[in-house]
This record gives sequence, structure tokens and C-alpha cells, in this order.
Amino acid sequence: MNPANARLILVYNADSGLLNAVKDAVWKVVRPATYPCSLCALTYGWVSMHGAWRAFLETQPLAKVFHHKDDFAAAFPGLAISLPAILVAEGEGAPQVLVSAQELDALSDLEALIALVSQRLDRPQS
Repeated sequence: MNPANARLILVYNADSGLLNAVKDAVWKVVRPATYPCSLCALTYGWVSMHGAWRAFLETQPLAKVFHHKDDFAAAFPGLAISLPAILVAEGEGAPQVLVSAQELDALSDLEALIALVSQRLDRPQS
């Protein structure tokens, strides 16, 4: 993979917009076991991205693109994947799943996510 034209696509299983962000923040605190976005839960606190995740992303040479499920569907019509997910794309090619929803749901903490993404980015994608 050539980092110069590759991008890391992070897709949250949440809708975009301020009201949705407030609703999600409350939901994560009040009923965390039912919150549908493990990527959000792992990488965000109440309102902002965890510093360790931000620092990790800054060390990655790939461009980063963040999507919520509504704008992801508009950007990639016809790409049906379970959300949340972390994808990787090179050039104009279709994005490939780097970390699936099932894998994200199974992770226990942010450190495990960082380790998994690091490992997968260090080896060539098929």
C-alpha cells in the first residue's frame, strides 16, 4: 500500500449532526451496553476524541476520512457493510474492511484497538 494515495476511513454507526451527537453522548453514559457504535465508545469520551486515539491517528501516514452512517451511505452507495467499521482505500479503488463491526464490538479497550489497527496497517492488505 502506498500511503501517499491511501486513506483510512473510519465509519461510525451513528448519524451526523449536533442533536444526534448530544443524543449519542447521553446514550453512551446512561445505557452503554445498548449503544450501537463500539468505535465511538472506544475512541470518544462525552464529546471529544480520546487523546491517545488522536495521537495514534496523527502518527499514521494515511489520510483520514471520518463518516457517520448517513453520510457514508451517500459517499459509498451500494457498499453494504456492517457498521461501525474501519476501512482502507487506495486511489479510486473500493475501500476494504480493515477492522469489522464484529471485531470492534469484541474489543475491550482503546489500547486493543490501537494494537489491532497498527498490526493490520503494518502488513500488506489483500
